[in-house]
Amino acid sequence: MEKTAERSANKAVDSIQKCLTDYACELHYDDLSSDAIHAAKLRVIDTFGALIAGFFGEPCRIARNLAAQMPDLGGATIIGTRMKVAPDLAAFVNATTARYPELNDIYHWPQSVHGHGSDALMPILAGAENARVNGRDFITAIVLAYEVSCRFSDVYPNRAFDPANFICLATAMAVGKIKGLSPVQLSHAISMAIVPNNMLTQARLGHTSMFKAAASGHAGRAGVFAALLAQAGMEGPHLPFEGKAGWCEHIAGKHFSLNTMGGNGTPFKILDTRIKNRAASGGATSSILAAEKVAPINIREVKQVTVEVYRYVYERYLNTPEEFRNPCSRETADHSIPYTVAVTLMDGTVTLRSYDDAHLFNPQLRALMQKIEVVENPEFTKAFEQVPVKERVRVTVVTNSGERLVGETGGDPDDLSAPKSDAQIVNKFRGLTEDVMGTARVNTILDCLWHLDELKDVAEIPPAFVLD
Repeated sequence: MEKTAERSANKAVDSIQKCLTDYACELHYDDLSSDAIHAAKLRVIDTFGALIAGFFGEPCRIARNLAAQMPDLGGATIIGTRMKVAPDLAAFVNATTARYPELNDIYHWPQSVHGHGSDALMPILAGAENARVNGRDFITAIVLAYEVSCRFSDVYPNRAFDPANFICLATAMAVGKIKGLSPVQLSHAISMAIVPNNMLTQARLGHTSMFKAAASGHAGRAGVFAALLAQAGMEGPHLPFEGKAGWCEHIAGKHFSLNTMGGNGTPFKILDTRIKNRAASGGATSSILAAEKVAPINIREVKQVTVEVYRYVYERYLNTPEEFRNPCSRETADHSIPYTVAVTLMDGTVTLRSYDDAHLFNPQLRALMQKIEVVENPEFTKAFEQVPVKERVRVTVVTNSGERLVGETGGDPDDLSAPKSDAQIVNKFRGLTEDVMGTARVNTILDCLWHLDELKDVAEIPPAFVLD
């Protein structure tokens, strides 16, 4: 089968495919900056915390129960359990579960289509556990995945297709590298990720269904599967990017090149991603942080609320105003600025419990939402479109007595656009895990993950997270 792949190598490769293959093959742990290594550790800790927070969510339970019907003792672990399934199924379940609570990281960069690099982390772990690699190889694969997904986000113009597609590609490359694929095999893995997997943004628009979280799991699973196919000797379609019916022509809508990649003095893109500190979308998180400055208040006394946002968030709001004003699911509510601001004003902040039925169908909360106006502030748009990105939002509350209460975000250490300290990430992790795992166990896990680069076999990690 390898001979077949070798014979087809020249036909299979176009310039983008070759650029990605060469970069992945040539990237090694010693090439990573200390900042990138530390950033990878932080995101491993943060993503595990999000996964535990999402473990009991309905789409996560559905994914877990389905996968449990197809056990594979030689595969990879469904995190939170002792069950092992095929690596691609484990990728699907674990990525879905980590994505569900909307506590992941986010990539906002001027003119990019954004995305969530941490969506690739659990699929990469499934491949790493299955291959029994060490912590350094796992870290290298994580940095590689962030680099690929973020660089594609920067050059990709078509918002009709979801950024989860970049996670599929990034995962295929990262898992392919972990499994030691040859350059020819890795090239085929790239092709088998790109050609058959092009998810529509419809997965995240309108009255959003529970598949919103599963979209990331689906992308991760497809990426792992592409790497497994290539490892088994499957040949991918020729010229996946630049062919006549290829990705550039029909998905991206333009031809492009990847002229800059991290390493050799160029900072790695993982450093440009930001970790969310509230259970909501990026735009909603900034609105929550601003509203917290004046919350909680007696919502019966509120006459009017104005939320000033940057254009990217405002356009998302304009595209689905009715859904944002009348969310009927948790998945829509955590992207709704009127909903999350109303909850914050009522309760003081947003937590995972903010999306239960008691909140979602609270008549007083619904009445307050109708008093909330979302507008664009050109100053805030300008701040969002420069480097470093600033996600400024202002919430102004006018009470029945005429009092004006103003809260603004866009410069504090707690803001979405601010890099998070180790202490902030640890506190977030503890808040999401200690109630179900206990302090002593969480301390042991944190010690292991902080020393991930010293771990000889990442298969030691999943058993630490079993929820009895």
